[in-house]
Amino acid sequence: MKRTLLCRALCTVLTSLAVVLAPMHEAQACTRAVYLGPQGTIITVRSMDWMADLGSNLWAFPRGMKREGAAGPTSIRWTSKYGSVVASAFEAATADGMNEKGLVANLLYLAESEYVQPSPGDRRLPMSISAWTQYILDNYAMVAEAVSDLRKEPFYVIPVMSPDGHAGTVHLAISDSTGDSAIFEYVGGNLVIHHGRQFQVMTNSPVYDQQLALNEYWKQIGGTTMLPGTNRAADRFVRASFYINAIPKTADNNEAVASAFSVIRNVSVPLGISTPGQPNISSTIWRTVSDHKNRRYFFESARSPSVFWVNLADMDFAAGKPTKKLTLTGGAIFAGNAAAQFKPAEPFMFLPATVK
Repeated sequence: MKRTLLCRALCTVLTSLAVVLAPMHEAQACTRAVYLGPQGTIITVRSMDWMADLGSNLWAFPRGMKREGAAGPTSIRWTSKYGSVVASAFEAATADGMNEKGLVANLLYLAESEYVQPSPGDRRLPMSISAWTQYILDNYAMVAEAVSDLRKEPFYVIPVMSPDGHAGTVHLAISDSTGDSAIFEYVGGNLVIHHGRQFQVMTNSPVYDQQLALNEYWKQIGGTTMLPGTNRAADRFVRASFYINAIPKTADNNEAVASAFSVIRNVSVPLGISTPGQPNISSTIWRTVSDHKNRRYFFESARSPSVFWVNLADMDFAAGKPTKKLTLTGGAIFAGNAAAQFKPAEPFMFLPATVK
C-alpha cells in the first residue's frame, strides 16, 4: 500500500513538472533560503550560478550617497539612508548584499518576468533593473517597511541586457533580522509581492506561485523518502525547502552558520556544468551567507580555497566617507574578517536602461 501511494504521488509530481516545465524557454539557476533559528538566529544563504565570470567584487557604500535610477532624466532619485556591503555583477549592478540594519537583498534570475509597460502620464518613475537591489538596501531597515512602501509602486523597473548578452529578467528576495521575507517579481506586467516568514526559499523558473505548488507535491512524499536531484530550479527549490527546515535549529552561531552553508552547498551546481541554450543552468560561481543577528556577510568563491567574511560593525558607513572596494577578481584570496582590506574606490555606475 505504501509503495502504491508513493508511486501515485510520484506520477502526480512528474506530470505536474512536465506541464510546468514544458513551455519554458530557459530554466534558470541561483538559489536563496532563510534559516529561522531560536534567539534571533536568522541566516540567509544564496548561490550565484552563471555560465561565465561575472567579475564580482565586494563594495562598501556609506550613508548619504546621491543615487539615480540609471533610466534617463526622469529616473527615480534618492539618497541612501543606510550603509551596505554588496556583491556586484559586471561592475554594473548590485546582485546581492546586506545593509547595516541587517536587511539582506538577493537578486535571482526569472525568465518568465514581464515588466511594466507604462502609459502616457504614468506617475511611476523609471529605474534600471541594475539599481533595484541597491535601492532596497539604501532605503529600508525591515521587510515590512519595504513592502508597505513598494506596494505604492513609486517606480517601475526596466530590464536591460547583461554585458554578456543575456536578458536581464530577474526577481528579488529580501529578508531581515526578524526572519521576515518578501519576494518581488513582475508577472504579466504587474508587480506581485509575496510577504511573510513562510517564504523562506526562492530559486528561478517558474513564477513563484508555481514554485510553491510544486513544492507542496513533494511535501506529500517527504524529504527522507525521496528528493529530486537535478540542477533545475524546481528541484533545487524542493531540496532547499526540505533541508533548511530539516537541519537542527540552534542559537549556537557557529553551528547555525555551518548548517546554513551546508544547505546552500547542497543545491549548488558543480563547477564546469552548463546547459547549452540555457545560460543560467550553469555552475555555481559564488555563494553568500548573511548572518542578520551579527551583521556578518560571508562570501565563498568556487575558485577560492577559503571562506571569508565582512563584519559590518567594522565598516565606517558615516555620510561623507568614501566608497570602498574589496577586489576579488584576478585571483585574490582572502580569509577571516576582510573588513580592514577594503580600499577607497569610485563607485560603479549602474547599467543604464532606455525608457521606451
